Amino acid sequence: MTKKAIISVYNKDGILEFAKELKKLGYDIISTGGTMKYLNENGIDVINISNVTKFPEILDGRVKTLHPNIHAGILAVKDNDEHIKTLNELNISPIDIVVVNLYPFQETIFKENVAFDDVIENIDIGGPTMLRAAAKNFKYTTVIIDPGDYGLVLKEIKENGDVSFETRFYLATKVFEYTSYYDSMIFNYFRFVRKDDSFPKYLTVPLEKVKQLRYGENPHQKGCFYKISLPFIEKSNIANSQQLHGKELSFNNILDSDSAIELLKEFDEPTCVAIKHNNPCGVASGDNIFEAYKKVYECDPVSIFGGIVAFNRKVDRKTAEELKKIFLEIIIAPDFDEDALSLLSAKKDLRILKLPSLERKNVYYDVKSVNGGMLVQERDRKLFNEDYQVVTERKPTEKEIEDLIFAWKVVKHVKSNAIVIAKDKMTLGIGMGQTNRIWAVEHAILRARFDLNGAVLASDAFFPFSDSVEAAGKVGITAIIQPGGSIRDKESIDAANRYNIAMIFTGIRHFRH
Repeated sequence: MTKKAIISVYNKDGILEFAKELKKLGYDIISTGGTMKYLNENGIDVINISNVTKFPEILDGRVKTLHPNIHAGILAVKDNDEHIKTLNELNISPIDIVVVNLYPFQETIFKENVAFDDVIENIDIGGPTMLRAAAKNFKYTTVIIDPGDYGLVLKEIKENGDVSFETRFYLATKVFEYTSYYDSMIFNYFRFVRKDDSFPKYLTVPLEKVKQLRYGENPHQKGCFYKISLPFIEKSNIANSQQLHGKELSFNNILDSDSAIELLKEFDEPTCVAIKHNNPCGVASGDNIFEAYKKVYECDPVSIFGGIVAFNRKVDRKTAEELKKIFLEIIIAPDFDEDALSLLSAKKDLRILKLPSLERKNVYYDVKSVNGGMLVQERDRKLFNEDYQVVTERKPTEKEIEDLIFAWKVVKHVKSNAIVIAKDKMTLGIGMGQTNRIWAVEHAILRARFDLNGAVLASDAFFPFSDSVEAAGKVGITAIIQPGGSIRDKESIDAANRYNIAMIFTGIRHFRH
């Protein structure tokens, strides 16, 4: 019996050459709609699928392959006598190869102002059905979804007369890999259109591989980078950045760059952020980015070495000249002046990233992995509760309020327990990742390189005891911002009053683990 292949593809890359070779190898080709027309126009004789189904394509092509004459041919177990008997009785031919790729749902949802009806029309039904059927029956049916596999299949048929079990299994796995991704995009798009912000019973995230990394957090760990393939998430992320210069990004580079970008989004005024080991080592705002960077460098000239520096304004030559003076892993900015980029590019290993934007949205989850599962939450986009209050006898001055808000934005992005001391919109000391709050305060004070008189302090969570306030008061800190909510809040308030410290309760906590 002549072997048969179904070819029905949206992406026609390489299909002419593949079909020609199949014909030379003695295969009959069954095809549909646009694919059949394309093959015929290029001199390849094919069988119209309607001649197999004995039924016309209907409903504008929505129904053409959904038929027993097709699916029985795909799903038959060829060493099962009853299956073969049934096919013979019903005059159905076994189908040996299924070549299908799908309507461009992903490309469609990424179009600007795309109509919802157009999105719906690009949900493929017949294609996934044939693919899944052939993948289920991979022991007997070869299924191809990726044009990159045409050569592999032809090579094995030419050398061995058929495709090996191992290759058919591999190809079937690729089918389920892609169809699950395809369905995940549809599911997430529907939720977005419906404005559904609940946590679904079953959560799937469409992740597309960006690149294989040299290794993970450490050289003995394998690593890879995937991006979320949905049009409605923020474009201002590391996956959408453009690398203008330097070596490939590492696993840790990507983590640190993400932290820098997310912190930058808190600020509208010219701001610079320095990140080291996924924590800020310096943050400052200024009248321009040159001033902001100089302040950041002064925050911690030791830790910034080998770190990541990010800006929310274009980098000019004057700033580039300063940046070039020290070793940095990465510089991130919305853009670079031509001469600034030329100057920085002289450093061979320096990675330079350009961001598409610094927009802020809250439309997708924050996901953290644990062994055996995932923790899913909303992104922490809220800064204050509307009812934040001054709880001390002294009210903060206007300048203190500016610095308190600055410090509060920074502490939100520091690993808990977190303390940020700031003055003149510049971090002076940062205490992060401590197992108790007083240690975080002491760490921030110890690491400060400046006189702390008149500085302010931000704490990501409440003070369980008054000791943190007392430590701040002893070094001249004059204002504190913290969530409040401890059963010992009064002790902290009383300590603040003794030291003439103004203190604000925000009513909102910013743990970051």
